[in-house]
Amino acid sequence: MKNIFYILILALTFTSCNEYQKALKSEDAATKYKVGETLYDAGKFSKANRLFEQAIPQYRGKPQAERLMYLNADASYQMKDYFVAGYHFERFASAYPKSSKKEDALFKAAKSYYQLSPVFSKDQEDTFTALEKLQEYINVYPESTNATEVNALVKELSFKLEKKAFETAKQYNRILDYKASISSVDNFIIDFPGSSLREEALYIKFDSAYQLGTKSVEYKKKARLEAAIANYNTFKKAYATSEFLEDATEKYEDALKQLEQYNTKS
Repeated sequence: MKNIFYILILALTFTSCNEYQKALKSEDAATKYKVGETLYDAGKFSKANRLFEQAIPQYRGKPQAERLMYLNADASYQMKDYFVAGYHFERFASAYPKSSKKEDALFKAAKSYYQLSPVFSKDQEDTFTALEKLQEYINVYPESTNATEVNALVKELSFKLEKKAFETAKQYNRILDYKASISSVDNFIIDFPGSSLREEALYIKFDSAYQLGTKSVEYKKKARLEAAIANYNTFKKAYATSEFLEDATEKYEDALKQLEQYNTKS
């Protein structure tokens, strides 16, 4: 029985492959469409996609074109070819603004751009594009059943931008470019005032100000130490129980001592 089963499977696979090859070489668009749809339903998206791409030009302007374009876009989406999928879904929505599949197409287009968003350490151009597309979708369909998922994706992408800005400030601190670190923290706080990373960002700003003051040339030392002390007071006022407070306090007391010595010499 097992042998018969395997023989049937092989026969079906061979037949399917044979039909695909015939459709691929055929000049008949209807054959390509029909076989492509069968392959799509069977989850063979790459083969279906290839047939759809061949059939679409011959169906342009015909009633079948709407479904064919949607299936073609979705085949790319199922293959995780998100750049192509996003492009085709947007084309579909533009070509068929009254289609019952328009909302689904725009949702999957937005999700395609979300999938293209890289890790926070890389350039975030695709993340900005994804946020724009998700926002456009929710503006058009505010009551969508996808709204909860869209909001979660927006939150995730927004945090990625926060993390990028925060890590930039932190990296400047690590490489001893304290002026750039302070400036980056200031920009971070302006751009993300409610960030969960604000506590550590303010600590990094204080530490950068402290390092800048204690390592300063003599004629700038007083102003920079005073700036460090002011940054400590801002940090402590906002986060009196911070895990960074002990370290910050030690540096603060050292800054006070150095400032006192500077004033005494002056």
